[in-house]
Amino acid sequence: MVFQDRTLVCVECGDSFTFSVDDQQYHQEKGYTNEPKRCPNCRQARRAERRYGDNFGGGGGFGGGSFGPRQMYPVTCAQCGADAEVPFRPRGDRPVYCNDCYRQQRDSQRRVYR
Repeated sequence: MVFQDRTLVCVECGDSFTFSVDDQQYHQEKGYTNEPKRCPNCRQARRAERRYGDNFGGGGGFGGGSFGPRQMYPVTCAQCGADAEVPFRPRGDRPVYCNDCYRQQRDSQRRVYR
């Protein structure tokens, strides 16, 4: 397939941008069938918004960032009885472990499946 630079219009900002031959080849190699809808600036802003949330102040996504202190919940370890804190609210229907016992549980599970 022969590619030529194409001018597209961004659905976000309405500006024109070039869908270059290199970009088209990359899309084909990756198996993408649709051409881009957003210009590079709007794509970058959309990625940042998904990663960091509105105004880069936190929210959804998995990009890390500064989200403030994490809510911790006090528990008693189901294995050793030690007091511990976990970053989730225990529901009571499953055992909750301190860090050391959790690692032991996790490592023993890994050995079983290898």
